[in-house]
Amino acid sequence: MTATPNQPEGGPQPGSGDAAVRAAAERAEKTRGRNIPEFDDLPGTGDTANLRMGPELNSACLALLPLVGVWRGEGEANHPSLDETYRFLQEVTFSHDGRPFLTYSSRAWKLDGPGGSIVEPAFRETGWWRPQPDDTIELLLTHSTGVAEMFFGKPKNQTTWELSTDAVLRTPTAEDVTAASRLYGVVEGSLAYVEERATSEHEMQPRLSAKLERVVG
Repeated sequence: MTATPNQPEGGPQPGSGDAAVRAAAERAEKTRGRNIPEFDDLPGTGDTANLRMGPELNSACLALLPLVGVWRGEGEANHPSLDETYRFLQEVTFSHDGRPFLTYSSRAWKLDGPGGSIVEPAFRETGWWRPQPDDTIELLLTHSTGVAEMFFGKPKNQTTWELSTDAVLRTPTAEDVTAASRLYGVVEGSLAYVEERATSEHEMQPRLSAKLERVVG
């Protein structure tokens, strides 16, 4: 990194903390009043992706609190089996209903380039983040491609979570997956993640990465 007159090499830029706080406040003004849609004629308490609305977050999920919300942004996919690389638009939702788990859903669309037009729907995922008393996180994910994965992991710190698969289940027509790992982090208000995957013919290698911005919560 090259030093600038206002930024010593290897050190933070003066005032950058204040700027980050102001940026976070501006983002919150746009997102704090929004929540995921729900039907008002269902019994009980609905899901919420906004910590200001709905049921109180279960104390077991406090280590996952920064994830709660709806996030949107772009990323890149590298498919080891198909030798295919493409940009995608993604929406990720972390919500809860007051019980000791987060509900996770993700949908994506292929783009014709960075910031480009949507070409067609891409991957979809749904699952549950289940924190345990020993700080272990159980993550159960199912994919529209016929794959179900059981991840285990722990928080690396208050805003970073690392998980890897203990078991992978595939239908007879599913894509080829034998193992996976994921690293999530909330940095300066953005959610970034990287996924690596292995197949029966490829060792673990990057498959998905994205940087998402909060739109709800």
